[in-house]
Amino acid sequence: MKFTGFVERIRNVKQPLSGWTQYAEGEFIGVNVLPIIVATRFVFGVILLLVFFIYMWRRRYFSMYENIEIFLQDNDLNPIRYEYSEIKKMTEGFKVKLGQGGFGSVYKGKLRSGLDVAIKMLTKSEASGQDFINEVATIGRIHHMNIVRLIGYCVQGEKCALVYEYMPNGSLDKHIFSKGDNTSLSYEKTYEISLGIARGIAYLHQDCDVQILHFDIKPHNILLDDNFTPKVSDFGLAKLFPIKDKSIVLTAARGTLGYMAPELFYKNIGGVSYKADIYSFGMLLMEMGSKRRNSNPHVEHSSQNYFPFWIYDQFKEAKDIDMDDLASENDKILVKKMFMVALWCIQLKPNDRPSMKKVVEMLEGKVQSIEMPPKPDYCPYDIIENDDDGINSYQTSWSDSTSSNMNLSKSNSNHSHENNV
Repeated sequence: MKFTGFVERIRNVKQPLSGWTQYAEGEFIGVNVLPIIVATRFVFGVILLLVFFIYMWRRRYFSMYENIEIFLQDNDLNPIRYEYSEIKKMTEGFKVKLGQGGFGSVYKGKLRSGLDVAIKMLTKSEASGQDFINEVATIGRIHHMNIVRLIGYCVQGEKCALVYEYMPNGSLDKHIFSKGDNTSLSYEKTYEISLGIARGIAYLHQDCDVQILHFDIKPHNILLDDNFTPKVSDFGLAKLFPIKDKSIVLTAARGTLGYMAPELFYKNIGGVSYKADIYSFGMLLMEMGSKRRNSNPHVEHSSQNYFPFWIYDQFKEAKDIDMDDLASENDKILVKKMFMVALWCIQLKPNDRPSMKKVVEMLEGKVQSIEMPPKPDYCPYDIIENDDDGINSYQTSWSDSTSSNMNLSKSNSNHSHENNV
Protein backbone atom coordinates (compact mmCIF):
# COMPACT_ATOMS: atom_id res chain seq x y z
CA MET A 1 0.00 0.00 0.00
CA LYS A 2 2.85 2.28 0.90
CA PHE A 3 4.66 1.34 -2.34
CA THR A 4 1.51 2.12 -4.37
CA GLY A 5 1.31 5.56 -2.78
CA PHE A 6 4.91 6.31 -3.63
CA VAL A 7 4.34 5.41 -7.29
CA GLU A 8 1.29 7.62 -7.42
CA ARG A 9 3.32 10.54 -6.13
CA ILE A 10 5.99 9.93 -8.76
CA ARG A 11 3.36 9.92 -11.54
CA ASN A 12 1.89 13.16 -10.27
CA VAL A 13 5.21 15.06 -10.44
CA LYS A 14 6.70 13.50 -13.62
CA GLN A 15 5.20 15.87 -16.15
CA PRO A 16 5.96 19.15 -14.30
CA LEU A 17 9.49 17.94 -13.52
CA SER A 18 10.11 17.11 -17.20
CA GLY A 19 8.84 20.49 -18.33
CA TRP A 20 10.98 22.37 -15.80
CA THR A 21 14.08 20.46 -16.92
CA GLN A 22 13.60 21.39 -20.56
CA TYR A 23 13.08 25.02 -19.64
CA ALA A 24 16.18 25.08 -17.47
CA GLU A 25 18.31 23.56 -20.22
CA GLY A 26 17.08 26.15 -22.76
CA GLU A 27 17.87 28.94 -20.36
CA PHE A 28 21.39 27.55 -19.86
CA ILE A 29 22.01 27.52 -23.57
CA GLY A 30 20.79 31.08 -24.09
CA VAL A 31 22.50 32.65 -21.09
CA ASN A 32 25.86 30.83 -21.02
CA VAL A 33 26.72 29.54 -24.51
CA LEU A 34 26.05 32.70 -26.55
CA PRO A 35 28.42 34.93 -24.54
CA ILE A 36 31.14 32.31 -25.00
CA ILE A 37 30.57 32.39 -28.74
CA VAL A 38 30.74 36.20 -28.80
CA ALA A 39 33.92 36.21 -26.67
CA THR A 40 35.51 33.59 -28.90
CA ARG A 41 34.79 35.63 -32.02
CA PHE A 42 36.26 38.74 -30.36
CA VAL A 43 39.46 36.94 -29.36
CA PHE A 44 39.72 35.43 -32.83
CA GLY A 45 39.35 38.92 -34.36
CA VAL A 46 42.08 40.33 -32.11
CA ILE A 47 44.38 37.46 -33.07
CA LEU A 48 43.73 38.10 -36.76
CA LEU A 49 44.49 41.80 -36.26
CA LEU A 50 47.77 41.01 -34.48
CA VAL A 51 48.72 38.57 -37.21
CA PHE A 52 48.03 41.27 -39.81
CA PHE A 53 50.21 43.82 -38.00
CA ILE A 54 53.01 41.30 -37.57
CA TYR A 55 52.75 40.42 -41.25
CA MET A 56 52.95 44.08 -42.29
CA TRP A 57 55.88 44.69 -39.93
CA ARG A 58 57.77 41.68 -41.25
CA ARG A 59 56.91 42.61 -44.83
CA ARG A 60 58.28 46.11 -44.28
CA TYR A 61 61.67 44.90 -43.15
CA PHE A 62 61.86 41.88 -45.42
CA SER A 63 61.00 44.08 -48.39
CA MET A 64 63.89 46.38 -47.44
CA TYR A 65 66.20 43.37 -47.29
CA GLU A 66 64.84 42.06 -50.59
CA ASN A 67 65.49 45.44 -52.23
CA ILE A 68 69.09 45.26 -51.11
CA GLU A 69 69.47 41.67 -52.29
CA ILE A 70 67.90 42.39 -55.67
CA PHE A 71 70.17 45.40 -56.19
CA LEU A 72 73.26 43.41 -55.25
CA GLN A 73 72.33 40.54 -57.54
CA ASP A 74 71.40 42.73 -60.49
CA ASN A 75 74.63 44.73 -60.22
CA ASP A 76 76.99 41.83 -59.51
CA LEU A 77 77.83 43.14 -56.04
CA ASN A 78 78.87 40.78 -53.31
CA PRO A 79 79.49 42.22 -49.84
CA ILE A 80 78.97 39.53 -47.24
CA ARG A 81 75.67 39.28 -45.41
CA TYR A 82 76.10 38.65 -41.67
CA GLU A 83 73.61 37.51 -39.07
CA TYR A 84 73.06 39.80 -36.09
CA SER A 85 74.49 37.12 -33.80
CA GLU A 86 77.72 37.26 -35.82
CA ILE A 87 77.83 41.05 -35.47
CA LYS A 88 77.54 40.71 -31.69
CA LYS A 89 80.30 38.14 -31.66
CA MET A 90 82.60 40.31 -33.80
CA THR A 91 82.20 43.24 -31.41
CA GLU A 92 82.31 41.10 -28.23
CA GLY A 93 78.89 42.39 -27.30
CA PHE A 94 79.59 45.91 -28.61
CA LYS A 95 82.46 46.31 -26.17
CA VAL A 96 84.58 49.02 -27.85
CA LYS A 97 82.69 52.08 -29.09
CA LEU A 98 84.48 54.19 -31.69
CA GLY A 99 81.99 56.96 -32.33
CA GLN A 100 78.44 58.21 -32.05
CA GLY A 101 76.24 60.15 -34.47
CA GLY A 102 72.67 60.84 -35.48
CA PHE A 103 72.58 57.54 -37.42
CA GLY A 104 73.57 55.41 -34.42
CA SER A 105 76.94 54.13 -33.18
CA VAL A 106 80.17 52.61 -34.50
CA TYR A 107 82.00 49.77 -32.77
CA LYS A 108 85.32 48.09 -33.28
CA GLY A 109 85.14 44.46 -34.27
CA LYS A 110 87.29 41.59 -35.46
CA LEU A 111 86.63 39.01 -38.16
CA ARG A 112 87.46 35.34 -37.69
CA SER A 113 90.47 35.91 -39.94
CA GLY A 114 91.81 38.40 -37.37
CA LEU A 115 91.14 41.49 -39.50
CA ASP A 116 89.97 44.54 -37.53
CA VAL A 117 86.74 46.09 -38.77
CA ALA A 118 84.48 49.01 -37.92
CA ILE A 119 80.80 48.13 -37.54
CA LYS A 120 78.32 50.91 -38.08
CA MET A 121 74.99 50.21 -36.36
CA LEU A 122 72.10 52.22 -37.79
CA THR A 123 69.25 52.98 -35.42
CA LYS A 124 67.51 55.89 -37.16
CA SER A 125 67.32 54.95 -40.81
CA GLU A 126 64.40 55.98 -42.97
CA ALA A 127 61.27 53.83 -42.95
CA SER A 128 62.11 52.56 -46.41
CA GLY A 129 65.73 51.92 -45.48
CA GLN A 130 66.79 54.17 -48.35
CA ASP A 131 69.89 55.56 -46.61
CA PHE A 132 70.99 52.04 -45.80
CA ILE A 133 70.38 50.86 -49.35
CA ASN A 134 72.26 53.89 -50.70
CA GLU A 135 75.33 53.05 -48.68
CA VAL A 136 75.34 49.32 -49.38
CA ALA A 137 74.58 49.76 -53.07
CA THR A 138 77.05 52.60 -53.59
CA ILE A 139 80.13 51.31 -51.81
CA GLY A 140 79.40 47.74 -52.86
CA ARG A 141 80.31 48.60 -56.45
CA ILE A 142 83.43 50.65 -55.69
CA HIS A 143 87.01 49.40 -55.67
CA HIS A 144 89.41 52.30 -55.22
CA MET A 145 92.25 52.96 -52.80
CA ASN A 146 90.69 56.28 -51.77
CA ILE A 147 87.19 54.93 -51.08
CA VAL A 148 86.46 53.08 -47.84
CA ARG A 149 85.87 49.36 -48.44
CA LEU A 150 82.58 47.77 -47.47
CA ILE A 151 83.14 44.22 -46.24
CA GLY A 152 79.58 43.25 -45.39
CA TYR A 153 76.22 44.17 -43.95
CA CYS A 154 73.45 42.89 -41.71
CA VAL A 155 69.67 43.31 -41.99
CA GLN A 156 67.66 41.52 -39.34
CA GLY A 157 64.41 43.10 -38.19
CA GLU A 158 65.21 46.57 -36.93
CA LYS A 159 68.92 45.76 -36.74
CA CYS A 160 70.90 47.23 -39.64
CA ALA A 161 74.69 47.18 -39.68
CA LEU A 162 77.49 47.96 -42.11
CA VAL A 163 80.89 46.31 -41.74
CA TYR A 164 83.83 48.39 -42.99
CA GLU A 165 87.59 48.12 -43.02
CA TYR A 166 89.01 49.65 -39.87
CA MET A 167 90.77 53.01 -40.12
CA PRO A 168 93.33 53.26 -37.28
CA ASN A 169 93.94 56.99 -37.68
CA GLY A 170 90.30 57.96 -37.51
CA SER A 171 88.79 60.88 -39.37
CA LEU A 172 90.57 63.83 -40.94
CA ASP A 173 88.97 66.44 -38.69
CA LYS A 174 90.84 65.34 -35.57
CA HIS A 175 94.14 65.92 -37.40
CA ILE A 176 93.64 69.15 -39.31
CA PHE A 177 91.85 70.98 -36.49
CA SER A 178 94.09 69.75 -33.68
CA LYS A 179 96.68 71.99 -32.10
CA GLY A 180 98.48 69.08 -30.46
CA ASP A 181 101.79 67.79 -31.79
CA ASN A 182 100.63 64.16 -31.64
CA THR A 183 97.83 64.47 -34.16
CA SER A 184 98.68 67.53 -36.26
CA LEU A 185 99.77 66.72 -39.80
CA SER A 186 102.62 68.31 -41.72
CA TYR A 187 101.67 70.43 -44.71
CA GLU A 188 103.32 67.94 -47.04
CA LYS A 189 101.21 65.10 -45.64
CA THR A 190 98.10 67.31 -45.71
CA TYR A 191 98.72 68.05 -49.38
CA GLU A 192 99.13 64.32 -50.16
CA ILE A 193 95.85 63.61 -48.39
CA SER A 194 94.05 66.34 -50.35
CA LEU A 195 95.30 64.82 -53.60
CA GLY A 196 94.09 61.37 -52.55
CA ILE A 197 90.64 62.74 -51.70
CA ALA A 198 90.45 64.47 -55.08
CA ARG A 199 91.34 61.23 -56.86
CA GLY A 200 88.68 59.35 -54.93
CA ILE A 201 85.96 61.87 -55.82
CA ALA A 202 87.11 61.95 -59.45
CA TYR A 203 86.66 58.18 -59.55
CA LEU A 204 83.11 58.52 -58.20
CA HIS A 205 82.23 61.17 -60.77
CA GLN A 206 83.75 59.86 -63.95
CA ASP A 207 85.42 56.44 -63.66
CA CYS A 208 82.52 54.30 -62.40
CA ASP A 209 79.95 52.77 -64.74
CA VAL A 210 77.50 55.24 -63.17
CA GLN A 211 78.07 58.69 -61.76
CA ILE A 212 78.05 58.74 -57.96
CA LEU A 213 77.41 62.05 -56.23
CA HIS A 214 78.36 62.01 -52.57
CA PHE A 215 76.63 65.20 -51.31
CA ASP A 216 78.39 65.19 -47.93
CA ILE A 217 82.10 65.78 -48.46
CA LYS A 218 83.55 67.12 -45.19
CA PRO A 219 86.44 66.33 -42.79
CA HIS A 220 84.37 63.86 -40.72
CA ASN A 221 83.70 61.72 -43.79
CA ILE A 222 87.36 61.38 -44.76
CA LEU A 223 88.98 58.46 -42.94
CA LEU A 224 92.70 57.71 -42.65
CA ASP A 225 94.31 54.28 -42.61
CA ASP A 226 97.54 53.35 -40.82
CA ASN A 227 99.58 55.05 -43.58
CA PHE A 228 97.34 58.16 -43.57
CA THR A 229 95.91 57.21 -46.95
CA PRO A 230 92.56 59.04 -47.19
CA LYS A 231 89.33 57.12 -47.76
CA VAL A 232 86.06 58.85 -48.68
CA SER A 233 83.31 57.38 -46.50
CA ASP A 234 79.65 57.69 -45.51
CA PHE A 235 77.50 57.38 -48.62
CA GLY A 236 74.14 57.67 -46.85
CA LEU A 237 73.22 60.75 -48.90
CA ALA A 238 74.80 59.57 -52.14
CA LYS A 239 72.90 59.40 -55.41
CA LEU A 240 73.65 57.33 -58.51
CA PHE A 241 73.01 58.74 -61.97
CA PRO A 242 73.88 57.88 -65.57
CA ILE A 243 77.10 59.62 -66.57
CA LYS A 244 75.32 61.31 -69.49
CA ASP A 245 73.05 63.24 -67.08
CA LYS A 246 74.34 66.80 -66.84
CA SER A 247 71.98 67.88 -64.08
CA ILE A 248 69.67 66.17 -61.63
CA VAL A 249 66.51 66.92 -59.71
CA LEU A 250 66.40 66.75 -55.92
CA THR A 251 63.27 67.06 -53.79
CA ALA A 252 65.20 68.66 -50.93
CA ALA A 253 68.64 70.06 -50.21
CA ARG A 254 71.05 67.59 -48.65
CA GLY A 255 74.39 67.79 -46.92
CA THR A 256 75.99 69.74 -44.08
CA LEU A 257 75.74 73.51 -43.92
CA GLY A 258 79.12 75.13 -44.45
CA TYR A 259 80.01 72.57 -47.13
CA MET A 260 76.80 72.62 -49.19
CA ALA A 261 76.94 74.11 -52.65
CA PRO A 262 74.69 77.18 -53.03
CA GLU A 263 72.64 75.63 -55.84
CA LEU A 264 71.38 73.01 -53.39
CA PHE A 265 69.33 75.54 -51.46
CA TYR A 266 69.30 78.72 -53.57
CA LYS A 267 67.36 78.82 -56.81
CA ASN A 268 68.39 80.35 -60.12
CA ILE A 269 72.13 79.83 -59.62
CA GLY A 270 72.40 76.68 -61.68
CA GLY A 271 71.33 73.08 -61.87
CA VAL A 272 72.45 70.52 -59.31
CA SER A 273 75.19 68.26 -60.67
CA TYR A 274 78.52 66.73 -59.70
CA LYS A 275 79.72 70.32 -59.28
CA ALA A 276 78.02 70.28 -55.86
CA ASP A 277 80.71 67.87 -54.66
CA ILE A 278 83.36 70.15 -56.18
CA TYR A 279 82.15 73.02 -53.99
CA SER A 280 82.21 70.83 -50.87
CA PHE A 281 85.73 69.69 -51.69
CA GLY A 282 86.80 73.32 -52.11
CA MET A 283 85.54 74.19 -48.64
CA LEU A 284 87.29 71.11 -47.27
CA LEU A 285 90.52 72.02 -49.07
CA MET A 286 90.36 75.55 -47.66
CA GLU A 287 90.12 74.13 -44.15
CA MET A 288 92.94 71.66 -44.75
CA GLY A 289 95.27 74.40 -45.97
CA SER A 290 94.43 76.77 -43.13
CA LYS A 291 94.00 74.08 -40.43
CA ARG A 292 91.03 76.06 -39.16
CA ARG A 293 87.31 76.19 -39.77
CA ASN A 294 85.92 78.62 -42.28
CA SER A 295 83.55 81.11 -40.68
CA ASN A 296 80.08 81.04 -42.21
CA PRO A 297 79.53 84.07 -44.47
CA HIS A 298 75.78 83.92 -43.79
CA VAL A 299 76.12 84.30 -40.02
CA GLU A 300 75.25 87.86 -39.10
CA HIS A 301 77.75 89.94 -37.10
CA SER A 302 80.40 87.25 -37.31
CA SER A 303 83.49 88.16 -35.34
CA GLN A 304 85.69 86.61 -38.02
CA ASN A 305 86.28 87.54 -41.61
CA TYR A 306 85.19 84.99 -44.15
CA PHE A 307 88.51 83.18 -44.59
CA PRO A 308 88.33 82.53 -48.38
CA PHE A 309 87.90 86.27 -48.94
CA TRP A 310 90.98 87.02 -46.87
CA ILE A 311 93.00 84.43 -48.81
CA TYR A 312 91.86 85.86 -52.14
CA ASP A 313 92.84 89.40 -51.08
CA GLN A 314 96.32 88.16 -50.07
CA PHE A 315 96.83 86.59 -53.50
CA LYS A 316 95.42 89.59 -55.31
CA GLU A 317 97.84 91.91 -53.52
CA ALA A 318 100.73 89.48 -54.08
CA LYS A 319 101.26 89.09 -50.36
CA ASP A 320 102.63 86.07 -48.58
CA ILE A 321 100.17 84.08 -46.52
CA ASP A 322 100.95 84.92 -42.93
CA MET A 323 100.44 81.67 -41.01
CA ASP A 324 102.45 80.78 -37.94
CA ASP A 325 103.41 77.21 -38.83
CA LEU A 326 104.41 77.85 -42.46
CA ALA A 327 108.10 77.29 -41.77
CA SER A 328 109.61 76.20 -45.08
CA GLU A 329 109.34 77.58 -48.58
CA ASN A 330 107.99 74.24 -49.78
CA ASP A 331 105.15 74.48 -47.22
CA LYS A 332 104.23 77.91 -48.56
CA ILE A 333 104.12 76.61 -52.14
CA LEU A 334 101.95 73.63 -51.24
CA VAL A 335 99.51 75.71 -49.19
CA LYS A 336 99.25 78.35 -51.92
CA LYS A 337 98.44 75.63 -54.45
CA MET A 338 95.73 74.21 -52.19
CA PHE A 339 94.20 77.64 -51.65
CA MET A 340 94.25 78.51 -55.36
CA VAL A 341 92.49 75.27 -56.25
CA ALA A 342 90.01 75.75 -53.40
CA LEU A 343 89.07 79.23 -54.64
CA TRP A 344 88.28 77.76 -58.06
CA CYS A 345 86.14 75.04 -56.48
CA ILE A 346 83.98 77.40 -54.39
CA GLN A 347 82.88 79.67 -57.21
CA LEU A 348 79.23 80.68 -56.86
CA LYS A 349 78.04 79.37 -60.24
CA PRO A 350 78.51 75.64 -60.90
CA ASN A 351 79.70 76.26 -64.47
CA ASP A 352 82.62 78.30 -63.15
CA ARG A 353 83.96 75.39 -61.10
CA PRO A 354 86.38 72.86 -62.60
CA SER A 355 85.71 69.14 -62.85
CA MET A 356 87.39 66.94 -60.27
CA LYS A 357 89.76 65.57 -62.90
CA LYS A 358 90.85 69.14 -63.59
CA VAL A 359 91.25 69.66 -59.84
CA VAL A 360 93.58 66.63 -59.71
CA GLU A 361 95.62 68.07 -62.58
CA MET A 362 95.97 71.43 -60.83
CA LEU A 363 97.02 69.81 -57.55
CA GLU A 364 99.56 67.62 -59.33
CA GLY A 365 100.96 70.51 -61.41
CA LYS A 366 102.97 73.58 -60.56
CA VAL A 367 101.38 76.47 -58.72
CA GLN A 368 102.60 78.90 -61.40
CA SER A 369 100.42 77.15 -63.99
CA ILE A 370 97.20 77.81 -62.05
CA GLU A 371 95.38 80.91 -63.22
CA MET A 372 94.19 83.44 -60.70
CA PRO A 373 90.55 82.51 -59.89
CA PRO A 374 87.75 85.06 -59.72
CA LYS A 375 86.89 86.29 -56.24
CA PRO A 376 84.33 83.98 -54.60
CA ASP A 377 81.01 85.56 -53.77
CA TYR A 378 77.93 85.02 -51.65
CA CYS A 379 74.66 84.22 -53.30
CA PRO A 380 73.35 87.65 -54.43
CA TYR A 381 70.27 88.69 -52.50
CA ASP A 382 68.38 89.70 -55.62
CA ILE A 383 68.27 86.12 -56.90
CA ILE A 384 67.64 84.34 -53.61
CA GLU A 385 64.19 82.86 -53.37
CA ASN A 386 62.73 81.37 -50.26
CA ASP A 387 62.87 77.63 -50.44
CA ASP A 388 60.30 75.90 -48.33
CA ASP A 389 62.10 72.60 -48.60
CA GLY A 390 63.98 71.83 -45.44
CA ILE A 391 67.74 71.56 -45.50
CA ASN A 392 68.82 68.14 -44.39
CA SER A 393 71.88 69.00 -42.33
CA TYR A 394 72.53 65.38 -41.54
CA GLN A 395 75.30 64.66 -39.09
CA THR A 396 76.10 61.33 -40.68
CA SER A 397 79.71 61.22 -39.66
CA TRP A 398 80.72 58.31 -37.46
CA SER A 399 81.18 60.56 -34.45
CA ASP A 400 79.21 63.28 -32.79
CA SER A 401 82.30 65.42 -32.50
CA THR A 402 80.30 68.18 -34.15
CA SER A 403 76.90 68.80 -32.73
CA SER A 404 76.32 71.42 -35.40
CA ASN A 405 77.96 72.79 -38.52
CA MET A 406 75.39 75.55 -38.74
CA ASN A 407 77.90 78.15 -37.50
CA LEU A 408 81.40 77.49 -38.75
CA SER A 409 82.80 80.32 -36.68
CA LYS A 410 82.45 78.31 -33.49
CA SER A 411 85.56 77.26 -31.66
CA ASN A 412 87.43 74.15 -32.67
CA SER A 413 87.08 72.93 -29.12
CA ASN A 414 83.56 71.77 -29.93
CA HIS A 415 85.12 68.65 -31.40
CA SER A 416 85.49 66.39 -28.42
CA HIS A 417 85.00 62.90 -29.83
CA GLU A 418 87.13 61.06 -32.31
CA ASN A 419 86.06 59.55 -35.57
CA ASN A 420 87.85 56.23 -35.79
CA VAL A 421 86.05 54.58 -38.65
